[in-house]
Amino acid sequence: MKLLFKLQTLKSLWTLKPPNRTFHGHPRLLASDVHSQYESVRRGEQEIPKYFNFASDVLDKWSEIEKAGKRPSNPAFWWINGKGEEVKWSFEELGFLSRKVANVLTKVCGLQKGDRIFVILPRVPEWWLVEVACLRAGIVLIPGVSQLSAKDILYRLQASKATCIITDDTLAPAVDSVASECQFLKTKLIVSKGSRGGWLNFTDLYKNQSADHSCVKTRIQDSVSIFFTSGTTGSPKMTEHSQGSLGFRPLLNERYWLDLTPSDMIWSTADTGWILASLASVFDPWVFGSCIFIHKLPQVESVAILNTLCRFPIGTLVGAPTLFRMLVQNDLSNYKFMNLKHCISGGEPLNPEVMEQWKRKTGLDIYEVYGQTETGVICSVFKGMKIKPGSMGKAAPLYDVQIIDKNANILPPGQQGEIAVRSKPIRPLGLFSEYVDNPKKTAESERGDFYVTGDRGTMDEDGYFQFIGRDDDIIISSGYRIGPFEVESALIEHPAVAETAVVSSPDPLRGEVVKAFVVLSPTFSSSDLEGLTCDLQEHVKKTTAPYKYPRKVEFVQELPKTVTGKIKRNELRNKEWGRM
Repeated sequence: MKLLFKLQTLKSLWTLKPPNRTFHGHPRLLASDVHSQYESVRRGEQEIPKYFNFASDVLDKWSEIEKAGKRPSNPAFWWINGKGEEVKWSFEELGFLSRKVANVLTKVCGLQKGDRIFVILPRVPEWWLVEVACLRAGIVLIPGVSQLSAKDILYRLQASKATCIITDDTLAPAVDSVASECQFLKTKLIVSKGSRGGWLNFTDLYKNQSADHSCVKTRIQDSVSIFFTSGTTGSPKMTEHSQGSLGFRPLLNERYWLDLTPSDMIWSTADTGWILASLASVFDPWVFGSCIFIHKLPQVESVAILNTLCRFPIGTLVGAPTLFRMLVQNDLSNYKFMNLKHCISGGEPLNPEVMEQWKRKTGLDIYEVYGQTETGVICSVFKGMKIKPGSMGKAAPLYDVQIIDKNANILPPGQQGEIAVRSKPIRPLGLFSEYVDNPKKTAESERGDFYVTGDRGTMDEDGYFQFIGRDDDIIISSGYRIGPFEVESALIEHPAVAETAVVSSPDPLRGEVVKAFVVLSPTFSSSDLEGLTCDLQEHVKKTTAPYKYPRKVEFVQELPKTVTGKIKRNELRNKEWGRM
């Protein structure tokens, strides 16, 4: 069947002629020839559509195909909690339930198009309903990881001016402890089997709502999500993404890192607060009409993950390198994966030795991808492409990725420089819109005609990129981006700490971990430094998100500084990584 003629998802969006290709009886939103058909859009020679809404233009179209019996019978969404509970939704059911939630947000909570909602939920089905409901209503979703502290929540509510928050029993007390300081917060929704004073019960409300809801008309540049991303200095920045960068982008290029079909099932273990959850567990798989599989995974345990891969027909697994480092430590001969064929790693570099062990023990390759909160996936090793250990692949379609110097000059192959994406004269569709309320940082992310990632790397003669390291001080541990400023701010609150500097330190499992160099206060004396280390670690866990705590602590007499008094973190980092 003709792809776009049958699907009609893109018919109203693009004026280009639909490709004439058959896909074994199953409609497929993306194919190898779609990219070439829309090469003129990629080059900026033809305008992208003015209006687009992922819910109505993609999800609802798959619902129509499903009702017409032209999509495989596998669900659109499949969730388990490992304790016997299971949820399965078709695209039609997803549409029905998400419309009810959209009515909760608009009619009960009074949210309007453009309003912001802060959502801190673990991997539970309600998170996906809220995501789709926000798309339908034009509400901007701000996801947060479940490990946020009260201080983290306060900052995010104040900075974002969110008028509504959704969370569960675990974090509701933390929200209540800071809510009085959040002048914009009007409504609190709790996902719970019980009730809590001052909160509306999300489940009770949406079950009693009408499913009659009309999707709002949204422009392709309208905001969809704001992700808080850590910086080297100051508090986390608000990175804004649009209907275009999250929803429309995969219609053009994302076959090249997922390559799914409506018959496929994908499982990403990413936390719901990461952009990877939006990419690999919402937008990109559903563009293909694929099934998104989710395990609640309160704790990431290798045995639970391996058993799940054996019990369910998961064809694609997406995870941080930490996941694969953890899995290869098991005797994998005891496990027979039901359907696994495609393994993808992203968030930080993967050790070549882990790739070799995984291949030897499972017969499967690991395909690396590279990107940021600001960019989505900009480099990847595609299916069928030669894998070069230590390389994160080639530039993804839509992106002109280069290695540049400090003057924004493109460097030749083999020469180390900064990884950058050409952003002028035409800004790539997948790039973030801006750092909200921070025009200075937005401007600083550009150099000449490029958006600069802050990462150093090289590109070889074949166009393969290799990651060298952060050009700044961001620590990426188990896929989490951790800014040293946040950890240092927490440590400095402890009476024993006079001064501190936080850098990354190598770790065989997590790739890198947080290490704190601490100068003790002159008024503080302790002979039990081991006990003090534990005390400092617990202090950080209570002050900020627990995953940010320093797993390594070294007490020093002084910190290296520049003549202007700035701490030379690069010197500490180089020493830690043996580069002195």
